[in-house]
Amino acid sequence: MYPVINYEKGEFSITTDLKSIDMEKVYELLSESYWANNRSQNIINKSIENSLCFSLFHKSKQIGFFRVITDYATYAYLCDIIIDRDFRHKGLGKWSLECIFNHPELKNIKRWSLITKDAHEFYRQFGFTELNNPERYMELIKDTQID
Repeated sequence: MYPVINYEKGEFSITTDLKSIDMEKVYELLSESYWANNRSQNIINKSIENSLCFSLFHKSKQIGFFRVITDYATYAYLCDIIIDRDFRHKGLGKWSLECIFNHPELKNIKRWSLITKDAHEFYRQFGFTELNNPERYMELIKDTQID
């Protein structure tokens, strides 16, 4: 749909090329998360196919993954943000989000959202805040998962 975008910083790189994704590593990373540890591989595959994905590499080894659900015009939802434990706290999360926000198809998006249990302070540096009007926000969580 859109051209592949690549970013480089020393031995690290980020790409939006779906063909570069090490699916086994993504399954492993997400299985260690609190939000996606019960997702099947089929669900993960489908979510990747229908999102703009960013893969973080150290040399040729995938060490991170970020997914954006968007209409490319007005709204983007940042999700499945994860970096291998061995590479955390090295500035890679910050650099990755800077790359995402500067992606040519995303840089003019006005409204971004995300959900986090424990990384509020990290996201505040990018301007994220709690909802201004949480009473307007609604959700539906179904008890079933299509596989």
